[in-house]
Amino acid sequence: MSNADYEKITGSMQNPQDLPPPYSDAVQPLVQPSAPIAVQPPMPNQFYYATAVQDPKEEPILQPVQPSSAPDYLAYSIFTMLCCCLPLGVAALVYSIQTREANHEGNGISAQRNSRIARILAHSALGVGIGIIILYVIIVIVTFVVLK
Repeated sequence: MSNADYEKITGSMQNPQDLPPPYSDAVQPLVQPSAPIAVQPPMPNQFYYATAVQDPKEEPILQPVQPSSAPDYLAYSIFTMLCCCLPLGVAALVYSIQTREANHEGNGISAQRNSRIARILAHSALGVGIGIIILYVIIVIVTFVVLK
């Protein structure tokens, strides 16, 4: 680009001070506050102070957790795991252990739910195991009769 072309372009441009400001650079006048603003720290909750202050004469009362008494079916789960159906027996054993833990923690709702699931899984494992044994006996008898 020659120097003459440069002069033509810059000579035809308007003075930048005469142009309006672009839309993105909207200039707002600065507003000075008439008085200094005092910022107060937020007030803490009153319950916070009520629990933080304790009379030294009072001792906290510790109440023991009442264990719940939902049956855990642990022996039944172990039996079904070893003798009937391993996958369902393992699942029943897991829920039996969770029932026992919930009983010790005093969580009665969770203990009842886990106990019910452990019982259902143990019953299912027993049913599957009995079904497999019956099917095996039938197959052995049929093969013995056919081969005779």
